[in-house]
Amino acid sequence: MTQLPSSTTRKLGLVIDLDTCVGCHACVISCKGWNTENYGAPLSDMDAYGGDPSGTFLNRVHTYEMQPEQGGAAQTVHFPKSCLHCEDAPCVTVCPTGASYKRVEDGIVLVNESNCIGCGLCAWSCPYGARELDRAEGVMKKCTLCVDRIYNENLPEVDRIPSCVRTCPAGARSFGDLGDPDSDVSQLVAARGGYDLMPELGTKPVNKYLPPRPKDTTDAIDILAPFLEPVAEEATGFIGWLDRALDALPASPKKGSN
Repeated sequence: MTQLPSSTTRKLGLVIDLDTCVGCHACVISCKGWNTENYGAPLSDMDAYGGDPSGTFLNRVHTYEMQPEQGGAAQTVHFPKSCLHCEDAPCVTVCPTGASYKRVEDGIVLVNESNCIGCGLCAWSCPYGARELDRAEGVMKKCTLCVDRIYNENLPEVDRIPSCVRTCPAGARSFGDLGDPDSDVSQLVAARGGYDLMPELGTKPVNKYLPPRPKDTTDAIDILAPFLEPVAEEATGFIGWLDRALDALPASPKKGSN
C-alpha cells in the first residue's frame, strides 16, 4: 500500500464557482483533448457511434435543479466534478501496487499507469466517483491538474494552468496554491465562503467550491414593466409624418365595386 506524505510543500488545486458555471462543457472537451494528446495513455472512447457508447473522462459536469432553503424560485446549478486531490486521499492508501500516489512538492494525486493493474480499488474507495477505468487501456484514469502543462516552460506563461481553467469562457474555474492563505485562490475562497465537498468524510479535499448566490425572486415582468411602456403617445419625426401621410390617402376601392 502507498503511504500518504505527512505534509506537502504546496496544495495546488481548483476553485470552482457554481454561481458562474453555465454548464457549457468546454472544460470537459478541453480536458479530453489535452489528456488524449499528451499525458499518459489516450482517454479512449468505446463504440462512440454505436448503440452503447462509453468513454473515459477526467472531468464531468452534472446539472441539477435546486430549491433554496430560504424559499424562492428554483435555480439550475451546473456542478463540475473531477479529482479533488484530497489531503487524506483514500484512493492512495488502498492501492495495492503503489500506482496511486500523492506528490510532496505540490499535493497533486497521480497514477503511475505502468504500475496500475486496473483492479478498481481506488475507484471503489473514492467517495466522489472521480476515477474511471479506461476499458481500452485497462488502467485507472483521473484528473492530473494538467501536471504536464503547469510546469512546461515551453508553453507561454499564460498557458501554464490546467486546460479546463484556460478554456472556461465564464471564468468559473481558478487554479493556485490553496495552502497559501495569501494566494488569489485562498482569498477567493475566504471572500465567497468556499467549502469542501462532503467534508464529513474526512478526506480534506484541496479543491473548493464557491456556492451559488441566491437569485432575485422578483417576478421578471415586474422588472421589465417600465421598459414595456410606449416611449411616446404620438409618433414624431419621420415616423410621425409617414403615419399622417398614410392616413390621408383615400381608401382603395374594393374589387368588383362600380
